[in-house]
Amino acid sequence: MTPGTLAPPSVVSSPTTVSSPTTVSSPTVVSSPTAVAQPDLGHTRILTGEAVHLDVRVARLGSRALARMVDAIIQVVLFFTLIILLLIVAALLGSFHVITFDTAVGATISIVALLVSMLGYPVLLETLTRGRTLGKLILGLRVVRDDGGPVTFRQALTRSLVALAIEWPGLIGAPITWLVTIWTMIGNPQSKRLGDHVAGTIVIHERTPAAWGWVPTMPPELATWAATLDLTGLDDDLALGTRNFLARNRSIREPARSALGQRLVREVAAATNPPPPPGTPAWKYLAAVHAERHRRATRQLAAVRARAATVWPDLAAAIAAPTVAAPPK
Repeated sequence: MTPGTLAPPSVVSSPTTVSSPTTVSSPTVVSSPTAVAQPDLGHTRILTGEAVHLDVRVARLGSRALARMVDAIIQVVLFFTLIILLLIVAALLGSFHVITFDTAVGATISIVALLVSMLGYPVLLETLTRGRTLGKLILGLRVVRDDGGPVTFRQALTRSLVALAIEWPGLIGAPITWLVTIWTMIGNPQSKRLGDHVAGTIVIHERTPAAWGWVPTMPPELATWAATLDLTGLDDDLALGTRNFLARNRSIREPARSALGQRLVREVAAATNPPPPPGTPAWKYLAAVHAERHRRATRQLAAVRARAATVWPDLAAAIAAPTVAAPPK
């Protein structure tokens, strides 16, 4: 059975067939639980100094822990490399009677190596690369200020000092402070660690996931009518349910497919205006509504990104429009 047999034309050609409000608002008939997503999960909205709102993906505990592990390995290697190099330099100076190698010199070498590897490494890289260490670069993360701007030397130094003292390696109170840091990141909506709270920073994803699934195309004969649609009543859950149905209807068996299609048509008709032209098949009606909504959202997003590009060029380049997958077979 083709999608065009979902509903007779009379179902969508007249507003008199619109279901009651209680039927429209029922979430159990729009889509299965797997069809309802949380588009804002893992995202946060920041307000720049120019009063522009930017939606960014917050880096959570898992990705930050992986980046931290990479940086920790690099710092440990750097620490022992510096120890060896400084010992060689001290030995050469001692052979020329410039210094006398003793426990004080050994302690000084250890302190210098510790400060350079654990403090100098993150501060220098985050300052020069505008918020990235090697670990963050590999995982696609970046540290930014709470207002979305790039971190400066002051923020990088503050974060690293807190990390050195109580987070990693945690010279004061470890390993208890490690547990406090993990609990703080889990409990904070923006996944901030203690150093982020003190410095006023957050860690975000620069790489955005590719768009999933298929965006229904606009039936050419309905493009003019769709441009006149009032879509203010069409919420995200109903639109997502419509998209999922159009993308997966071939895998849904009858009579469940027709019943779900009929119900979606009634609910979409109740949330939009004006009604479609007489004789419009149900699948074309749903495709036209969703395609028009997607067109308007894309146009609005392009305008927001254009404004954001003037404030934060790096972010605008990182969130360039992803490619859209082909429709399922």
